[in-house]
Amino acid sequence: MLEPYLTEGILEAGCDEAGRGCLAGPVFAAAVILPETLQISGLNDSKQLGEAKRYLLRTIIEKSALAYAVASADPAEIDEMNILNASILAMHRALDMLSEIPGQILVDGNRFRPYHDIPHHCIIRGDGKYLSIAAASVLAKTYRDDHMKALDQLCPQYGWKKNKGYPTREHREAIRIYGTTPYHRKSFRLREEQLRLPM
Repeated sequence: MLEPYLTEGILEAGCDEAGRGCLAGPVFAAAVILPETLQISGLNDSKQLGEAKRYLLRTIIEKSALAYAVASADPAEIDEMNILNASILAMHRALDMLSEIPGQILVDGNRFRPYHDIPHHCIIRGDGKYLSIAAASVLAKTYRDDHMKALDQLCPQYGWKKNKGYPTREHREAIRIYGTTPYHRKSFRLREEQLRLPM
């Protein structure tokens, strides 16, 4: 069972993103505040769940959460500021949209930029440790998948309905044959510049 909270008695928002390693599409992020006493059976890091289970859990999360929000940063923003900073921007946008103000923020991963004056905790593999982060990972993943399925209707040759924009062999071959689209990240490479925070 995942932990229901890091600090008892504080309204905690769990944050996570989806789509950092993709060649196309936005990066999505979610922020979720859950009741302290809530337990959601089967909730885990979205990468450990099948598609049907993720969508079932999304319905439960949205009905049970005290507050939740999903936001994104588009490929142009990713190209401008790098994927790490765009991921954090999307998390901040999701936090902006919450109907409740959290007392602290739990973030999956090891890097984040302060959000106003609210304390935050970066937790490596947090989506497999805390319910609120796992819930955020499920929402970010399913909303992004929905977005990529919609884009697949516009550009079916890239197989986004199946690969969701990740760098599969099929996707790379389609880029070689057809070139890129406005939905592709023109600057994306797995390099140091993509993981750098501004000084």
